[in-house]
Amino acid sequence: MNAVELFSRFGKGRIRPLSMITCYDATFAAIAASSEVDVLLVGDSLANVMLGLPRTSEIGMPEMIHHTRAVRRGAPLACVVADLPYGADSSTAQAVVHSQALVAAGADAVKLEGCGEEVIAAIVAEGIAVVGHLGLLPQTAVSLRQVGRSPEDRALVLDQARRVQAAGACALVLEHIPSDLGKDVTEMLSIPTVGIGAGNACAGQVLVLHDLLGLSERQPPFAPARVDLRGIVTEALAGYHRDVSQGRFPPPAA
Repeated sequence: MNAVELFSRFGKGRIRPLSMITCYDATFAAIAASSEVDVLLVGDSLANVMLGLPRTSEIGMPEMIHHTRAVRRGAPLACVVADLPYGADSSTAQAVVHSQALVAAGADAVKLEGCGEEVIAAIVAEGIAVVGHLGLLPQTAVSLRQVGRSPEDRALVLDQARRVQAAGACALVLEHIPSDLGKDVTEMLSIPTVGIGAGNACAGQVLVLHDLLGLSERQPPFAPARVDLRGIVTEALAGYHRDVSQGRFPPPAA
């Protein structure tokens, strides 16, 4: 099943909500695929959670291609979506070339931030599935405040959502917007919405893997950790250090 067919199952009259999680390497890709999560997103959030960079705009196509290949190797049968990094869609021609490169690396679809109708249409015309992204746009945001709270901003998000769908996107990520706005966008569109801090009325949900697993130093308010993996790993490493430093590891031969 290709990406367009998969996402179409979660639009109006959907079978159930869609689950999406970010993934950046082969190990976690294999684990996520075995968990039956619907979609793996090679997000440009790898800049923050994997590479220690302050902004997602600080990575480019080489990093996205590298990590997309790793995820595909770990999950050969999964539906994989890869982010177009900041600047990759600076022109329509460049956006198409970069989208083709991500598909060649193993992506089934690409995701891009903002309402670039011409860019979306051009990528779709090349036979590549596109996932849109509205609301908070981390690549260009000057603050992490919720988007769409004023009547003007709300109307803008609704208008942009219509245009993204009309341009041919097969799904739309909505990030950090009021839940009632997420509900309105979801009901307005025929393509599925995927929320991250956009309420439970969206057709699906996406989270950053490191937030979900409790690996992040700070948890977003809309992403409570399911497990304290940071604490578990820290304790495991501390125990290893204690055993080595006190001569208890490796144990003596029998």
